[in-house]
Amino acid sequence: MAKMIKQRLLTTIEEIPASKLGEVLDFMEFLLEKERNKKKGELDIEPGKDPILEFIGGVSHGSLAKDIDSELYGEKA
Repeated sequence: MAKMIKQRLLTTIEEIPASKLGEVLDFMEFLLEKERNKKKGELDIEPGKDPILEFIGGVSHGSLAKDIDSELYGEKA
């Protein structure tokens, strides 16, 4: 089965316009990297490289959005 799929990939690559080959290669490399990370037991997301993940828990105050609607849209009618 895998041999047939590989053959279909090669056949399909021959039909892809040259301008799209880089995109195909990028996607294939992305899939390979994702598989390598899975085998190593790593997350797809690295907290040290994602500023949002670094910020999680940075604010412990619970009412940051209190009255946000009136601030954004004016007083309620």
